[in-house]
This record gives sequence, C-alpha cells and structure tokens, in this order.
Amino acid sequence: MIYKLLAATEWAAAQAQGRYDGSAVDRRDGYIHFSARDQVVETAARHFAGQTDLVLLTVDPDRLGTELRWEPSRGGALFPHLYAPLPIDAVIAVDIIEGDVAALLR
Repeated sequence: MIYKLLAATEWAAAQAQGRYDGSAVDRRDGYIHFSARDQVVETAARHFAGQTDLVLLTVDPDRLGTELRWEPSRGGALFPHLYAPLPIDAVIAVDIIEGDVAALLR
C-alpha cells in the first residue's frame, strides 16, 4: 500500500468530484506525492507539522496503472508519484489524524 496525507477539506472535495487532483504542491510538481509505509511518518513531520484536520489515505497501488512511478527523492529513496488524478476507488481506507501519525501505522 501507499499513503497520502491531505487536509480533510481536500478529501471532501475529491469525494464530490470522484477523483483527487492533488494539492497545490502536487499540481506545481506535476504529480501527486505519496509515501511508502516506512516514509509516511517522516513526510508528516517534514510537511504537515502543526497542521490539524488531516486525513491519511491508504491507496492500493495496483489500481493506479502505469501512471504510478517510483522515483528518487529525499536522500535518493524511491517515492511513489502518480502522474494522473487519484481515482477515489483506489483509496481503500481513510483515517482521520488525531495527533501522532506514527500511531496509525503500528
């Protein structure tokens, strides 16, 4: 599985549209940023520290096709990037973040 942190309001808008087109940062970079299980806690600390009202999407990468690519990023680690909108049916779980993201992944 791969993971996406985002504002709850962004997720609500995506559900209404039937797809998630990405955050402002995603759209600027030209792809939707995801994290692998062992990367999501650091991603949360680096990019979402102090933010509230977040959700964590668990996404089945097998439902994303060839538009999902694993590419080098932080320190050369491979991160999943989606070069297309995220279809809602690829999301298999949505967790509301209430504090420490690490607790969700234990």
